[in-house]
Amino acid sequence: MPEILFSALVIGTGLALLVIGGELLVRGASALAAMLRISPLVIGLTVVAFGTSAPELAVSVQAVYAGSGELAVGNLVGSNIANVLLILGISALVAPLAVSSQLIRFDVPLVIGASVLLLLLGLDGLIKAWEGVLLTSLLVAYIHWSLRKGRVESAQSDAFCRDEAISNASLRPSVAVQVVLVLSGLVLLGLGGHWLVQGAVEIARALGVQELVIGLTIIAVGTSLPELVTSVLAVVRGERDLAVGNVIGSNLFNILGVLGVTGILAPEGIPVPPAALLLDIPIMLATAVACLPIFFTGHLIARWEGGLFFFYYLAYMTYIVMDSTGHAARQDFQLVMATFVIPLTLVTLFVCSFRSWRERVAVGR
Repeated sequence: MPEILFSALVIGTGLALLVIGGELLVRGASALAAMLRISPLVIGLTVVAFGTSAPELAVSVQAVYAGSGELAVGNLVGSNIANVLLILGISALVAPLAVSSQLIRFDVPLVIGASVLLLLLGLDGLIKAWEGVLLTSLLVAYIHWSLRKGRVESAQSDAFCRDEAISNASLRPSVAVQVVLVLSGLVLLGLGGHWLVQGAVEIARALGVQELVIGLTIIAVGTSLPELVTSVLAVVRGERDLAVGNVIGSNLFNILGVLGVTGILAPEGIPVPPAALLLDIPIMLATAVACLPIFFTGHLIARWEGGLFFFYYLAYMTYIVMDSTGHAARQDFQLVMATFVIPLTLVTLFVCSFRSWRERVAVGR
């Protein structure tokens, strides 16, 4: 028992370092990106998404080197599910979220495609080094396209050029401060990831819980805290494009970047558990697909839709716990969800999407 309490303390410390490190990294990286004349949406999809995905990268790399590959996969998949259902859900409950047409036309389909690719690559039970190279190359191509497309318009460029007239003496300290923030954030993320994995593995072994379950629950929620903090703060400050872009971009970074880099660094590849292929990765894919009709309805995530996301996350976590503990009511829970709750949700989304489409057709006339 004392060992479990100590491991829990290690996990708590690791989570705190991850949150602080992610915050420092986001602040510094966002400021540097703004100096490079990148729009808020693109900052959310790239720089902020990368910064808030850094905890997942730190944890996954540490997990692979600790011989806990299932923890790495569970962390990534669970974090993507939490990003959509938990973080977008809570953010939309705080205030309705505006959704850019770029997200609907390009970025969300990309996340869906990346999720399908992950499912296909994992069918043989292993993510190999060359597959990691493929995923990372796709991420590099996406970043290059986003940065080129996201340049600020000429008026903002002119403003930036005027800003460059400031003396070098006044500009350099500002850049130096942001670089220090980024480097400090990376160091804290590395330490936090190491301690979080160490504590989680010890508790899993002590309680006989599968590492995949720990990764899907405790680790996934913990490493998603930077995304949650960033998105909620963005909503409160009125930067709702950044809030949604952060989540969608983070999911893309998790699959292409976190899994790609971890796959390259893993000496023997990353094992993909059969349970993840049968349940968790398909659920991750389903949450990505669910974004399209919800985003399509008025280019807005309404509060009721946020509540729907949040409900499904609670249901998913409930099932994970019931399944891992062999709870007697597990099958009844599955039956209710499959025969009543999910069909009702699909009908509701279809009706809302159809109404939105009719309104747009009427306006077009």
